[in-house]
Amino acid sequence: MNILILCTGNSCRSQMAEGWGRYLAGEEHAFRSAGIEAHGKNPRAIAVMQEVGVDIGAQESTALTGEMLGWADLVVTVCGHADEHCPVLPSGTRKRHWPLEDPAKAGGSEAQVMQVFRASRDDIKRRVQELLAGL
Repeated sequence: MNILILCTGNSCRSQMAEGWGRYLAGEEHAFRSAGIEAHGKNPRAIAVMQEVGVDIGAQESTALTGEMLGWADLVVTVCGHADEHCPVLPSGTRKRHWPLEDPAKAGGSEAQVMQVFRASRDDIKRRVQELLAGL
């Protein structure tokens, strides 16, 4: 199955979800991520994924294309903006929505912000595991 993770800027939540998908699914399912726009990669997302041995540093921040939509069997939106602005999907393509908070909007000390990123990372891992178990 081809799974596309869609977010607003493809910088954080969708990047972590793609990383977890690739890591947990292996060769069984293909994962890609995209954004309604491309905002670049968030270094904190890369860092917290590296802490658990998942390297997302080589992933690209990309804007959604028609080719990506045609490739996907399942589109998972990970924020309200992406869910609301998701284009019409090709016939047969399924969609799910995960209403994830944006860790990039966290405030406080660097330690507090990193804790929000770690909590987001762990929540996304759980959701990807549940997704894979249900396929």
